[in-house]
Amino acid sequence: MLDAALALVAERGIQAVNMEAVAQAIGVTKPAVYACFGSREELLNALLEREEQRLFKGVMTALPKTLALANPERFMTEGFRALFTVVEQHGDSWKLILASETDPAVAERHREARKLVAKRVSLLAEGWLRLRGASDIKRRLPVLVDLFMSICEGMVRSLIVNGARGWSPEELGAYVGRMALAAFNKG
Repeated sequence: MLDAALALVAERGIQAVNMEAVAQAIGVTKPAVYACFGSREELLNALLEREEQRLFKGVMTALPKTLALANPERFMTEGFRALFTVVEQHGDSWKLILASETDPAVAERHREARKLVAKRVSLLAEGWLRLRGASDIKRRLPVLVDLFMSICEGMVRSLIVNGARGWSPEELGAYVGRMALAAFNKG
């Protein structure tokens, strides 16, 4: 059922996911879908949970095993490469994540997940800035976190909508990583 719901998101958008559409996609009756999920919201939340775990595992697997803060360019480019590799491998999952932002049934879940990611980015960025002896960290940190999150979200959207445009995840990770690193290195 979850695979059918994900296929619906990929083909027709999140708004196309309902109990009837899922039932038709897998050749069962609507009550059979309701026997597994009490509502569309439950179905979407189960799907999001599965796909979030898949994406998180994919990014974590693709990242280097040791975080080389001593080599910030490598650290940044490897992080973006990992993200872009997972986007390439799991485009339908990313379509779901991006679409969940505007679906009332799961928009709050999307906001909470984004806050959690931003908090983790903030902790890492703060540590990095402190190690580099940066000044005015409290003032700079929220701006850098917003910038980093925007770069990641924007690149994921661009890859989903426009494709890679001839870039490999490695090439794009290196290019975007160097640009993002410049924001952390200035000031």
